[in-house]
Amino acid sequence: MTKEQTALDVACEQLCIAAEKLGLEPEIHEMLKYPKRSLIVSITVKMDDGGLGVFSGCRVQHWDARGPFKGGIRYHPNVTLSEVTALAMWMTWKCAVVDIPYGGAKGGVCCNPKKMSKGELERLTRRYTSLLLDFIGPYRDVPAPDVYTDAQTMAWIMDTYSQFKGYSVPECVTGKPISIGGSEGREEATSLGVVICAREAAKRIGLKLKGATLAVQGFGNVGWNAAKMAHDMGWKIVAVSDSVGGIYNPKGLDPRKVYEHKSKTGSVVNYKGCKKITNEELLETKCDILVPAALENQITKANADRIKAKIVAEGANGPTTPHADKALYEKGITLVPDILANAGGVTASYFEWVQNLTREHWTLEEVNRKLEIKMVKAFNDVCNLAKKENSDMRTAALMLGVGRVADAIRTLGLWP
Repeated sequence: MTKEQTALDVACEQLCIAAEKLGLEPEIHEMLKYPKRSLIVSITVKMDDGGLGVFSGCRVQHWDARGPFKGGIRYHPNVTLSEVTALAMWMTWKCAVVDIPYGGAKGGVCCNPKKMSKGELERLTRRYTSLLLDFIGPYRDVPAPDVYTDAQTMAWIMDTYSQFKGYSVPECVTGKPISIGGSEGREEATSLGVVICAREAAKRIGLKLKGATLAVQGFGNVGWNAAKMAHDMGWKIVAVSDSVGGIYNPKGLDPRKVYEHKSKTGSVVNYKGCKKITNEELLETKCDILVPAALENQITKANADRIKAKIVAEGANGPTTPHADKALYEKGITLVPDILANAGGVTASYFEWVQNLTREHWTLEEVNRKLEIKMVKAFNDVCNLAKKENSDMRTAALMLGVGRVADAIRTLGLWP
């Protein structure tokens, strides 16, 4: 992705690739290029110093032909409507790839949560929820956590929505604390999905996993949990990074100790016994498996030729551009695309939603067993289609996701 090419440009380019491969009707292709609804809100919040803060927020609902809209809410200084639209589109394909009955959505507030108090964040969240109230709900649009939002954020959304309804509605949001209807395993589900996909990819190419080397860009919830799970499975973590920088040790790292260091210092940088590296250098580290789990626009035409991993499993949304996809495929690198690799989170969110609707609570073992089944089936569906089409996994995943949504649109027809 060049500076001129936005995440939305990439998402639309990917849609074009899938549409051409599928022989999609031009009118359905045109429909899928645009979200069904885009909401822009101005959020006025009383700040701790007594002043008023005004923040720009949005919620984009892409297509709901297969079920209610579903997607995270992120708090970040660089949130834009264009970026959120791309993420909503990717969510539509993601839900279809793992075959869960949702359409795609995404939301965001342009703010810097690192410089806001808990009270300010709560007031921001409740105000934002109130502005979206007519457009969200358990059968309409079900939000979830994303960048710099968490279970506490979802609890505030649930409570605000429930207060307006006059009774508790836990199914209006997922990613909640377990004490108020959250699901076992939800916090680690995205990471577990990434690790399952990396494991299955390793089997496909004959890579021995015991002692396999792993580099993780981004040491937030997804990256840290993926590193922890991989380490527990006997993989060697040789490099990790966060927004400040990265660390490298060819002998391997203990992710739990690195996480303790980050909790104390604010970054993984300066962890003992490691070489300091940049995020760019981490991507080019010699390793068996690379997990980009930060933000989009990381592996591009400029650095794709220097990627040395055998497998790239995308923990983040949109970290690889179409030009880079082609370059990696030509190099023989197996790339497991975001709409498959990081779909464990939305799959577990679906499980949470089902539990809330039926007022059940499943065990961690049951959640993980169901997640394993869903992820392995989706991985095999994509691999089999890639083999049939003689294509890379991204193209196959897009064909699978876009094809399923298009089929639903055809079947439903248009009303009125």
